[in-house]
Amino acid sequence: MKLGLIGLGKMGMNLALNMQDNGHTPVGYDLDDANLATATSYGLTIATSIDALVQQLPSPHVIWIMVPAGKATNSVITQLATTLSAGDVVLDGGNSFYQDSIQHGQQLADQQIHFLDVGTSGGQAGARHNGNFMVGGERATFKLVEPLFKAIAAPDGYLYTGPVGSGHYLKMVHNGIEYGMMAAIGEGFDVLQHSQFNYDNAAVAKVWNNGSVIRSWLMALAQDAFSNDDNLDQIKGIMHTSGEGRWTLDTALDQQVATPVIAMALMMRYRSMTDDTFTGKVVAALRNEFGGHAVEHQ
Repeated sequence: MKLGLIGLGKMGMNLALNMQDNGHTPVGYDLDDANLATATSYGLTIATSIDALVQQLPSPHVIWIMVPAGKATNSVITQLATTLSAGDVVLDGGNSFYQDSIQHGQQLADQQIHFLDVGTSGGQAGARHNGNFMVGGERATFKLVEPLFKAIAAPDGYLYTGPVGSGHYLKMVHNGIEYGMMAAIGEGFDVLQHSQFNYDNAAVAKVWNNGSVIRSWLMALAQDAFSNDDNLDQIKGIMHTSGEGRWTLDTALDQQVATPVIAMALMMRYRSMTDDTFTGKVVAALRNEFGGHAVEHQ
């Protein structure tokens, strides 16, 4: 299949190479000339504009979007709505909010353009080899492009999830679970770090990842990280959040579904962004007031 790929950042570039390795022909486009140059060095075909990209593709045109969620995705969708023709197919493989994807699906449907929202997991490694994809949209449209997913996904690594929005909804919940799992791993190693025993963190991660109940890719990644820096002295404990955990929590609250683990994992990410919080100041002051507990002064 020859298709367009808009967005040649870390995920998009690896995805393009995965497609190319597995018998498909991506034509890439990116606003960053450096990314286009890198794509060319890898032997990928590129275009210098979205219009030029579409002109290089057979009909029906298939376009995969791999750009940041929000304004960037909205902008690309709006342009494609006026550039593509009836019967063409757009796939959004970024981390878009599922309600935005529902709106994008309707926006394109008004032009008789088909839309698939593709929750993409596996990180950069998965984009490059054996990806994981959760695909929402019309079943007939999915069937049209299913050979592409079969080629670039891990065995049993893709799923048709239902109507538009269901793919990104599933990925949103997946990321909420991911928040909780990473938080538990981090807390466990924190307890080890404060024990009276001198554990080799990389060795612990390795043994836990071979036969134990908590073996996982995340544990393998922990082993890699500790192998490079056993006590992680070279990095700060700031945990950034890209939005999916918040979306999961907001959705759970709307549905009155209890997700305390995901909620706390998200709160701890926010907490990690600062060494001193006003909440901490208030609690310390109250403890001093009622119990005479010592406070630390700046």
